[in-house]
Amino acid sequence: MEKHKRGRKVALRLTVFAIISLLFYACASVPKLSDKTELLIKTVMHEPVPEMITGKTGYVISDGWKVWYESIPSKTPKKGTVLLVMGAANDALSWPPSFISKFTDAGYEVIRYDHRGTGLTERLKNTDKEYTLNQMAHDPIAILNGLNIDKAHIIGVSMGGMISQIATIENEKRFGSLTSIMSTGNLLDSSLPTPSPEILSKMISAVIKYGIIGGKKSQIKLQFVHKRILMGQATGDISSKPIAEAALYNLKKRNGYHFIAGKQHQQAIETAKSRYDALSKLKLPVLIIHGEQDPVIPIEHGKKLISLIPNVDSLWVDNMGHDLPDAKMGLISTKILETIEETRP
Repeated sequence: MEKHKRGRKVALRLTVFAIISLLFYACASVPKLSDKTELLIKTVMHEPVPEMITGKTGYVISDGWKVWYESIPSKTPKKGTVLLVMGAANDALSWPPSFISKFTDAGYEVIRYDHRGTGLTERLKNTDKEYTLNQMAHDPIAILNGLNIDKAHIIGVSMGGMISQIATIENEKRFGSLTSIMSTGNLLDSSLPTPSPEILSKMISAVIKYGIIGGKKSQIKLQFVHKRILMGQATGDISSKPIAEAALYNLKKRNGYHFIAGKQHQQAIETAKSRYDALSKLKLPVLIIHGEQDPVIPIEHGKKLISLIPNVDSLWVDNMGHDLPDAKMGLISTKILETIEETRP
């Protein structure tokens, strides 16, 4: 009996040691925020929260999910509709306001929405928690149906690019063009470089340090740290205030951040089948955009898509990691608008 007690005590000490070691690693391995960013976050937290939702909002039902969307009207006579699909573990507010305004200024209605498990999108009762990318691709179609929009231009980032590819493959007539940014047609393609092994561990460590430990201020810091990690070797300033304001808005006026969604999204990505063959049969205009310093989905994945898709154009962006850098926003949006405008009669 005494021997078993000593064994349990040793096991408990080892567990405590492992937890402390994990927390220490989490604190030591993630990028540190500058004093300037720390001060900005503190300032934003004491200011009135600006309204981040200015368009028409609503819900559609898709596979038992109540999907939240926002439709932002064009600022000039409407030319068409742009549908934005964000990456894994991100919601609608992750789209930079400066990116959205490029399209509304050019005469396009912009629709953005919360992925399953993020923002205000909710799972209805008796709906499976797990889902595939193909099922997630039903969500943008459900939104178009709910708004009675026959055709839109779809733009997807990372996982959003994968979802946009599937939505286009299955419903090509519903889209005027497809823009796939920092994405892939098959993340598990063994002939292509794999994601940097350091990125995932740093992202998880950042969640432990800022997402689990601490309150609202720490969760705002997490948004900056994740963005810096995803930049990889790319350099440049981060437009700090919009990120801090969007994070605070999410925490105070929406449902905050749901870290379990990231795990579910990753599972959907890892179980997805190759889209190479189906993409090679697309007829609509496709634009592939990729950062040359992308540490998550290396640029070779973008170049592979170029070799497969018939009606395709590309933009390789220097000093861009796995994010939408503020310094490149004009370059990226201009190229997308050129692709969109070429489809107009």
